[in-house]
Amino acid sequence: MYGNNYPNDYENRNVVDGTGKEVKAEGGNFSGQSAPVYQEGSYNSGSGYQSYNYYGSGGNGNGGSYSGSQKPPKKEKKSGGSYWKKALAAVSFGLFFGVFAGLGFYGIDAVTSSRNEDGKAEAVAESAEEAVQSAKEAAGDIADAADKMMGTADAGSQAVVMDVSGVASKVMPAIVSINNTYTQTMSYFGQTLRSESTAAGSGIIVGENDEELLIVSNYHVVENADKLIIQFVDGSEAEAQMKGSNPSMDLAVVAVSLKDVGAATREAITIAALGDSESLNVGEPAIAIGNALGYGQSVTLGVISALDRSIDLAMQTGNDQGREEGATFIQTDAAINPGNSGGALLNIKGEVIGINSNKIGGNAVEGMGYAIPISAAKPIIEELMLKETRTKVTESNKGYLGISPRTVAEEMTEIYGMPQGAYVSEVYEGTGAEAAGIRKGNIITDFDGNEIRSAEDLLRVMEYYSVGESVDVTIMHGSQDGWESKTVTVTLGEKFD
Repeated sequence: MYGNNYPNDYENRNVVDGTGKEVKAEGGNFSGQSAPVYQEGSYNSGSGYQSYNYYGSGGNGNGGSYSGSQKPPKKEKKSGGSYWKKALAAVSFGLFFGVFAGLGFYGIDAVTSSRNEDGKAEAVAESAEEAVQSAKEAAGDIADAADKMMGTADAGSQAVVMDVSGVASKVMPAIVSINNTYTQTMSYFGQTLRSESTAAGSGIIVGENDEELLIVSNYHVVENADKLIIQFVDGSEAEAQMKGSNPSMDLAVVAVSLKDVGAATREAITIAALGDSESLNVGEPAIAIGNALGYGQSVTLGVISALDRSIDLAMQTGNDQGREEGATFIQTDAAINPGNSGGALLNIKGEVIGINSNKIGGNAVEGMGYAIPISAAKPIIEELMLKETRTKVTESNKGYLGISPRTVAEEMTEIYGMPQGAYVSEVYEGTGAEAAGIRKGNIITDFDGNEIRSAEDLLRVMEYYSVGESVDVTIMHGSQDGWESKTVTVTLGEKFD
């Protein structure tokens, strides 16, 4: 605050008061607290303060002016949802006022009209009081609704995550982990080296008979297995045996003897419900469950990205097996990683709509996983479940056809129309194949009900058959009209040297 020895510079000047009204500043010196005070202001950008000069009129004493300075008021930050909050608040108060105004008029009218009726005034008053209470409750409901709406507006930019814990807990007991121990063969400088390797995958419990628990998986998960170990939801394990396979659709069914499944495990596990992949819509939720990376069961969530995707399964698996004609697959952005193969793709009801395969599509593109549609897989699964369960036989007891097989190259199929299968490049004398009428140039496409798409398929299947067994073998042979199918019965013999 400055002293009051300033000259009377504002004598008889027009100034503006705090309301913006122009007034006359009387002459004389400023003195006394009763005099009206006027102000002018200026902003000092250097200090960030506003300076105000206050001028007085009338009074006796020494003239002067009062100068002070203060910080400008801080501007409040406007929230992003302030508009909606104000609008909703206005609506709420409007409704509240309308309710009470209507009730007030109603009460006055009721009281006025009831003056001529004895004993009814008190009842009308009670009714009016109840109506007021109801109005208060209604107003409270309106305020709560407004708060919720404003909360929704504020959270409009937040992501919504679907809770699928209920589906996962329901289906998880039907999903198993599969550990495949196999012999890996490598050749270096003409020498063959063998080593034991392991691979992890997933499976789905799809059925049970009097003796076995039946599990479906991808064929590439269980192929070449020396030993298959199944791990159930409770952590218990049991060995599985091959039931049947369909390499072209990358499907296989394995069986676990119920004798190897404890009572507690049987209580913990369930059989999966198979849905309908024909009724799927692009954009609906998709849930993948499987033994990702071999770490144990995990759940991923996405949507159905596309339907009826045509993928060359032969190119994905790298075994020249080709794929079923007309086979298409489900595309999803739910993460499907190594180890997820053979696991379940589920709809929001917890039904299996597809069998995941990490091999299909590979890992070239992120966010694109594929599954075998369950509607296409179901008839194959049902057929494989009816096959006889077999265990690998010892090397000394293994049966042989007596041929030298070769895989039909994909180029030969495309150019010359040759069927996919095991091409017979040589038939040895005195063997079961020669006796059954198999000739050089024939192509084996089926062995005892197991589809054969390559020489490797044939050799793998025969590991489960003993010397002396008789099996039906389907061959394709050339004719003037093209390739014709024929089924012959072969009695397996000992290894041909």
